[in-house]
Amino acid sequence: MKRKGKYVVDPEELRRSLPRDAREIVARLRAAGGQVYLVGGWLRDLLLGRTPKDWDIATDLRPEQVRKLFRRVHDVGAAFGTLIIPRRDGIYEVTTFRTEGGYSDGRHPDQIAYATRIEEDLERRDFTINAMAWDPDSDHLVDPFGGLHDLEQHRICAVGDPIARFREDALRLMRAVRFAAQLEFRIAEETLSAIRAEAQGLRRIAAERVRDELNRILLARAPSVGLLLMQQTGLLDIVLPELAAGCGVKQNRFHSHDVFTHSLMATDAAKPDLVVRLAALLHDIAKPDTREERDGDYTFYAHQVIGARKADRILKRLRYPNEERERVTHLIYHHMFFYEPEWTDSAVRRFVRTVGIENIPDLIQLRLADMAGNDRKSSNTAPLEALLARVGDVIAKDTALSVRDLAIGGQELMALGIAEGPGIGRILRALLEQVLDAPEVNTEEALLAAARQLVTAGVHERPDGAEQRGAKDSRPEAPVADDAGLRADAAPPPEAEA
Repeated sequence: MKRKGKYVVDPEELRRSLPRDAREIVARLRAAGGQVYLVGGWLRDLLLGRTPKDWDIATDLRPEQVRKLFRRVHDVGAAFGTLIIPRRDGIYEVTTFRTEGGYSDGRHPDQIAYATRIEEDLERRDFTINAMAWDPDSDHLVDPFGGLHDLEQHRICAVGDPIARFREDALRLMRAVRFAAQLEFRIAEETLSAIRAEAQGLRRIAAERVRDELNRILLARAPSVGLLLMQQTGLLDIVLPELAAGCGVKQNRFHSHDVFTHSLMATDAAKPDLVVRLAALLHDIAKPDTREERDGDYTFYAHQVIGARKADRILKRLRYPNEERERVTHLIYHHMFFYEPEWTDSAVRRFVRTVGIENIPDLIQLRLADMAGNDRKSSNTAPLEALLARVGDVIAKDTALSVRDLAIGGQELMALGIAEGPGIGRILRALLEQVLDAPEVNTEEALLAAARQLVTAGVHERPDGAEQRGAKDSRPEAPVADDAGLRADAAPPPEAEA
């Protein structure tokens, strides 16, 4: 293999980069008389100097021959000539050279036929940068479609006719965009035009597969590269039409970008964590629905509440796991908090109780990303740092933040004569409200005395929710913008219009 441009392909260096298990698998296949090539993403990433995540090997040996060579083999992809060989340093896929024909479902070949030449196998692959093969023993690079040149040019180009490639497997539409985002490459014009022409084919693909490609885009260094390509090609209208609806939706005087652009900028700025980036992408998803013009400007009251519900539907549609969906929607619901130094210690404790200690770091990260996505908003992070410091004090003092943290529980209340049932929970919640105001009363003696007063007042017999009003009397709620946002007639402070 010769040196080519910025990609210095040194055979010895490439060989040294191969894990020991990889070299052993190659040696066994070679000893059995097979042709052996490193292919696909493994070779592409090696040539780019990246750490490969996929370990793909191609051989002319048939699956039954390969199976006999290894003690542990999984037949997960055996129908397509692929065997999985698990090893200490990763999972290796060994695939027999094959050709494919007919793609009636727009995803899988109707039939395959084993081949004898690596060139035949490469013809079925999606993009030129994935259609190269390297023999580590002879240092022979097979590159019939100019994949190495496209690597040099930072270009994503379909193998052969791009329309045919996308009709064979419509998931390739998303894969093209994903590779452009991950590698920060451009998509060749003919391939890009084909994505536009075939975008509707993505509707045939299972939501889980589309979701997985979207996740990979979101975890790229700059997700906006892929998201903009999705918008420009029509893929966004299929995958996230709610996000596409923000294009051109002007915001208020506190923002310099429309809803769509701001969402992408916030996503880029968010830490590379899937939950935080999903929350950043969808945090303003309800702004097009809630925008109202008042006094010559726009408002978006309660957009975080409606947005959380809307994001929940989106994530269900894309088959996100329940835990991820719940964490994302929780962050969106609470992202409009408005901290001021005047917050009392009680307000800070209520904030922590409402949001949850475990969610506060991600919520702060979301808020920072939201700020970074707005050129006109101050980048002063001092208020958030001050809030974090005060939250840290709450945690350090081991303050009761839930009924589980109270000095008494249901057994002690039943000993007072309160019948087992909903009344126990009402009393405990009312006691927690008192403890949030005054942590020092979280002792068995003080809480039992307070519980007797609550029983005398009949709090345990009131409808759910009424006990808090009875327990707190006229004390104000913690100044959290979420609470204000729930009331359509209450305008949040200007700074909370994020």
